Formats: sequence, structure tokens, C-alpha cells
Amino acid sequence: MWEGKRVTVLVTGGIAAYKVCSLVSTLAKQGAKVQVAMTEAATSFVSPQTFAALTGNPVHTQLFQDSGEILHIKLGQQSDLVVVAPATANILAKAALGIADDLVSAVLVAASTPVVLVPAMNTVMWRNPAVQANVHLLTERGYRVVTPDSGTLACKSEGEGRFPPLETVLDELERALTPQVLAGKNVLVTAGPTREYLDPVRYLSNPSTGLMGLELARAAWLRGACVTVITGPISLVIPDYLKQVSVVSAREMHQAVLKHFPEADILFMTAAVADYRPALEESTKIKKTGGKLTSIPLERNPDILQSIMPLRHPGQVVVGFAAETESTEIHALAREKLAAKKLDYIVANLVDKTQAGFGCRDQEKVFILGADGFQREYSGIEKRDLASSLCDLVSGARAG
Repeated sequence: MWEGKRVTVLVTGGIAAYKVCSLVSTLAKQGAKVQVAMTEAATSFVSPQTFAALTGNPVHTQLFQDSGEILHIKLGQQSDLVVVAPATANILAKAALGIADDLVSAVLVAASTPVVLVPAMNTVMWRNPAVQANVHLLTERGYRVVTPDSGTLACKSEGEGRFPPLETVLDELERALTPQVLAGKNVLVTAGPTREYLDPVRYLSNPSTGLMGLELARAAWLRGACVTVITGPISLVIPDYLKQVSVVSAREMHQAVLKHFPEADILFMTAAVADYRPALEESTKIKKTGGKLTSIPLERNPDILQSIMPLRHPGQVVVGFAAETESTEIHALAREKLAAKKLDYIVANLVDKTQAGFGCRDQEKVFILGADGFQREYSGIEKRDLASSLCDLVSGARAG
């Protein structure tokens, strides 16, 4: 994503300036060409030499210099992205009013590329009506404002105003550079396993971690979609920008999908939903005896895709997923499911008892088949890249 991208980072005078070191370092390590400009107040928190060491480039602090180049024009117009971090109440006010009395504020006035503001300040300052009015105005003008985190602040108070986690900021920066091909669309993703309880302490399940579903949700959000993720029991952290609906059993997931599907433009059905559940769930723990537990009667769970397809409206795109173990039959099995469930696309991948395919960052073999004859095969693709490919595919399908 960041290889060769030109990123200008504007650092202003807040205690969170030290957290920008990690941001700058990460961007540089991922191949971005990072230029840093600082206000005079910012140099009281982090030295320019620190950012120079992290980026390998000189750090700029003065509006006028002897080099002969017009620095604020260069930084504002010859970058792919401008980031203000931390964005203090002062710089938000300057940006809203178009004040350009130092290098950082002049770059903002001159910027012709996407601008991302990362506010960080005391809770009372953040909630001040003037600050909120400035944020609203800047948002209307096309600036992207990252919502501050909540927690313990430098002043020891609790509340909104913390500099957001690094991953959140990086996602926001990536979204600013990603074509918004799914803007205005509602995307629904199911992710993770379900649990079918035998008794209060035992259940039938599978090793799904929900990683593929969360990567798809992230990829859709990066492209401008409003994303809802229906998750079974997973341990992965759900980013705040995704709406999460938590369920446990297949029947709970069925009800959640029925509720949210009518509003969805695109459904990615990545969850590993149990086909069967115990016919009887014991109210107390099943005790160990000297004999064998000869059988556990099972009954079928609802087929979620089969039950929602009659409810779909024109224009909805539905993508199913199939985990298979027979490599020689995976194409045939995928085509059968594609037709039987009347899907637009199906994504089939190989899994085995070593949990290959579950929880891994990459997929060994993946096949994508479309009702329109589309076919693609991947070997050793990372799930993040697969998610991007699928989101681009369905956005093209919607355009078509």
C-alpha cells in the first residue's frame, strides 16, 4: 500500500506528538517517502532530529528558508497525502479559518491532496462547542477527521481525546487514498464459527477465527462502505469503524442475517456455520461414566443462504464461501453450491485437520467462481489481498 507514496506529516504541539514517532516509523518502514514539518510548540515535545532519523529526511520547522523553494507549496501539493498528527484545537481553528501564519498552517491552506486530521487533546477541550464546530466545518469541506480514542489522558482525567491506536490511524490514512467505489453501500459480513452446546461446558464447533471475514469488512470499509459484521465467538479485535453484531449459535446467526440482509447491498457469507446441533442440550454437565457415550443425536441447523435468497431484491450481490477437503473435487463442489444456492459468487478453499485455511494469514489454494462464468484461482494469497480482490470484484459487478 505505502510503497513509493509521498506522505507529509504535520506535527503540532500536543503531548501526543511522541506517538507520531511510531506512525512515521511504520510508514517509512512500509516504503512511504515521509516528510515531516513541525510547529515550534511541537519541538518542545519531540526533537526534529528524532523524526529526521526515523524518515531519513530533513525536518522542516520554518515557513521561510534560504533554499529558494516555496516549501509550503511543495509539501502541500507534491504529496499523495497530508496528515496532521496530533491535531490540536489551535490547528483545527486555523484550518477552519484559513490562517497560514506558520509552516504547518500554510501547508494546510496550500494542500491540494487528501488531508487527514488526527485530533488529540483534553476531553473538555475536545467537547468545546467551538472545537466541535470547527471539526464539523472541516469535515464538510472534505477533510477526514479521525475520532479520538477514549481513556486516561496525560492530565490524568478520563474521557475522549486520546490519540487513536496506531492501526486505526493507518487504516484511516489508507482509506483516504483508496477509491471510494463502495461509498453509500451497506455491506454485511458474517465471520467466525458458531457453537452448538451439548451441555453448559461443552459444544460442537470448528477452528474458524473470523480473520477472513474481518479482512473483507476492512476492505469494504476502506472503499467507503458502511459495514456490519455478524460474528460468532472470536478473539480478534473488531475496529470501532465496523458495526458488530455478536452471536453464538447457528440459529442466532440465522436470525441476525435475516434482520440485516434486507438493508444490505452486498453480503459476504464467510462464517463457518455449523450444519448440525445437538438435538437436546443438557441443562447440567454430562457426567463421565464407566461406559461409552455411544451417540449424540444431532439435528439440522437452518441453511442461512437458502433461507434468505428468496428475500433478496434486485441489485443485491451475495458471495458464499465453502471450505472443502477434497482437492480433486473442489471445482465441482463449488459449482454445485454456486448453482444450488443461487449465489453471484462462491469462494472455495482447501482446509484440513492441521487447520490449514483457518486462522492463517494466507490461503494455500482459493477458487472464485461466478454465476456469470467468472473464474479465478489463487495460490498462496494473503487473506488481506484476497479481500481486496473480492471487494474490487463485487464493486465491478455492481457497476456492471
